[in-house]
Amino acid sequence: MLNLFQDFPITSKLDSQAYGDNNSKITKEHLELNLGGITVEQAIQNKKLFILDHHDYLIPYLRRINATTTKAYATRTIFLLKDDGTLTPLAIELSKPHPQGDEHGPVTDVYVPAHEGPEAYIWLLAKAYVVVNDSCYHQLVSHWLNTHAVVEPFIIATNRHLSVVHPIYKLLFPHYRDTMNINSLARKALVNADGIIETTFLWGKYSLELSAVIYKDWVFPDQALPADLLKRGVAVKDDSSPHGVRLVIEDYPYASDGLEIWAAIKTWVTEYVSYYYKSDAVLKQDPELQAWWKELVEVGHGDLKDKSWWPKLQTREELIEASTTIIWTASALHAAVNFGQYPYGGYILNRPTLTRKFIPEKGSAEYDQLSKNPEKVFLSTITGKKETLIDLTVIEILSKHASDEVYLGQRDGGDNFTSDAEAVQAFKRFGKKLADIENTLAVKNTDATLKNRTGPAKLPYTLLYPSSKEGLTFRGIPNSISI
Repeated sequence: MLNLFQDFPITSKLDSQAYGDNNSKITKEHLELNLGGITVEQAIQNKKLFILDHHDYLIPYLRRINATTTKAYATRTIFLLKDDGTLTPLAIELSKPHPQGDEHGPVTDVYVPAHEGPEAYIWLLAKAYVVVNDSCYHQLVSHWLNTHAVVEPFIIATNRHLSVVHPIYKLLFPHYRDTMNINSLARKALVNADGIIETTFLWGKYSLELSAVIYKDWVFPDQALPADLLKRGVAVKDDSSPHGVRLVIEDYPYASDGLEIWAAIKTWVTEYVSYYYKSDAVLKQDPELQAWWKELVEVGHGDLKDKSWWPKLQTREELIEASTTIIWTASALHAAVNFGQYPYGGYILNRPTLTRKFIPEKGSAEYDQLSKNPEKVFLSTITGKKETLIDLTVIEILSKHASDEVYLGQRDGGDNFTSDAEAVQAFKRFGKKLADIENTLAVKNTDATLKNRTGPAKLPYTLLYPSSKEGLTFRGIPNSISI
């Protein structure tokens, strides 16, 4: 995930006795080559630098991953926010295990943009290693872990402790539709041992283990979109802004569009919860609700049960925030990380999933070949033909909407989920708000000044349009994780 670059030089949190010196080798000189005359300190102060960090979590696994047919680097990438609102890479750091042991620290090289000769192709390869790491993190963490896996305990606890007539059951149940079934199928074919993910992604047989390790840092309140943006430094608190936060990257489509959807969900949940719980005291005395939350924390997410960040669910505001976060995760967040897989990754050169070679060393025959036949070197480095065919077939299926999909703002059975007129009217307002948001987003995608929507790729950001038709549409927010 992209974060604001705030601390320079970059330091590692890894145990130096076990893994040596993992502090970054990126220097001011590397960055200031393309900063247009300003210093690193000035760029940081003006919130112009961002980092994509795939380093510390990978270092302990690199030697094992590289003992297989794939070859990986831990990567750090620094980006500059340009005046037109787009990001450009300034430096890429690639680290691989030291031949004499991890305790000696990694072997690290830093690359900066080059535009001619072998160095230009080395720069292209360096970017490919970064994208491969990002592809793996997206699939195993942003997608599988942060949506599919973490929602399961909520589903189980809801069905075990909330009766079907309980108002919070009625609020959340549409957002659990088909999730347990699709997760079961994923465990049989996608994330199982020797399955599709292990076969076609860089992390291989360590894929689920790495996901489990990263889960240790999962924080439920941070799954709320505003909290996530603030934590990553890509937004700052601003009470004068519509959603209480102001984006550091103004043209950040996921964040900008997502805040609109988040606010609509929270308004609907607030109206609904406030109708059924007139005071905090009523909520505290609800035995089903309290049993639900107790099992969710202590059993469902039992590995993290002692974390102080868990809401106590003693106030209406805590219930509103928790329910909004659950709905956001199951609907909009999953839509954002899932339904763009084929549009963005269907061209394997844009989103390769593994690398099979290290960067050629100067003086080697393969380095010389970079000038003669760079395409051959590049294609022999990234995802192979067989793995590409498997990967593209799967992500095309995953990116499609079913004919019976139920989208955010809709419910199976229409307005018959409750006989309470106030709740029905609140839900109708929610649906209308989502339709208005979709119209607003469509206008944004025609604004020529928003280069991350209307730039050279000509690929407007439509993933958070609430509605969609059946098929491969690059849009639509289903109520639940149903594919």
